[in-house]
Amino acid sequence: MKLIDGKQIAATILEEITEEVAKLGDQKPAVTFVRVGEDPASVSYVRNKERAAAKTGIISDLKVFPESISQQELIQEIQALNNNPNVHGILVQAPLPNHIDEGTIFRTVLPEKDVDGFHTVNIGKLCQEDASGSVACTPAGVIELLKRSDITTEGKHVVVLGRSLIVGKPVSLLFLHKGAFGNATVTVCHSRTQNIASIVKQADIVVAAIGRAHFVTVDMLKPGAVVIDVGINRIEDSSRKSGYRLVGDVDFEAAKDIVSAITPVPGGVGPMTVAMLMKNTLRAFQATRG
Repeated sequence: MKLIDGKQIAATILEEITEEVAKLGDQKPAVTFVRVGEDPASVSYVRNKERAAAKTGIISDLKVFPESISQQELIQEIQALNNNPNVHGILVQAPLPNHIDEGTIFRTVLPEKDVDGFHTVNIGKLCQEDASGSVACTPAGVIELLKRSDITTEGKHVVVLGRSLIVGKPVSLLFLHKGAFGNATVTVCHSRTQNIASIVKQADIVVAAIGRAHFVTVDMLKPGAVVIDVGINRIEDSSRKSGYRLVGDVDFEAAKDIVSAITPVPGGVGPMTVAMLMKNTLRAFQATRG
């Protein structure tokens, strides 16, 4: 069994970005993070992104707004960032409060500054295999993990669990792209799919992204399958100081004995998401220089 070490692969990518940024001279890529409210997970995620930016030499700025901000006020704040030529990337941290429509906010960010890859234009470019758009960071990280682990997808049956805009849909499109790390036959399962276990059992590669702890059990997996676990779930653990531990959507301990390769949680896909965000920011900056 091969353990796909996302933490190590992400560190290598960040080193590559650091070298690229160092060659740029005085002007550096700049990304602004927008956070609404004080959701603990959002605070932690943004902090990790700020650290990665500092490590690579990318300039980052954080704008925090109260949970009571209106949708129109938030739109105006994002439009000000759109109009600022010194801001090359904008990331609006989800989730947003219930009174704000996330889709509207994601579409407010200019496509060329949308380093999250959620804008309609960038999703359209993904469908058309147009490499000039930003690809959502977690799906891009999944493909990069496979590339750097020498796991090809061509002709393979990939089963994706989850159809979210953030992971499921874009990663499915990436697997359908032409090329050695595309050209797959893709099945997408979701909450209305019947006989999920029998479908997953057919998969050469499983991408689990549904947010349910240990949903994928060992009896659902084909021996020799590759497992990419995107899930991050908290479960109670009285032996930990925090009272909980993080686990994926796949029962890792049981699965590792029959699969050919698997990502751990934590330390698998998570670090890759941040690394690909930095890569998108660098590309957005490079695009402004022609």
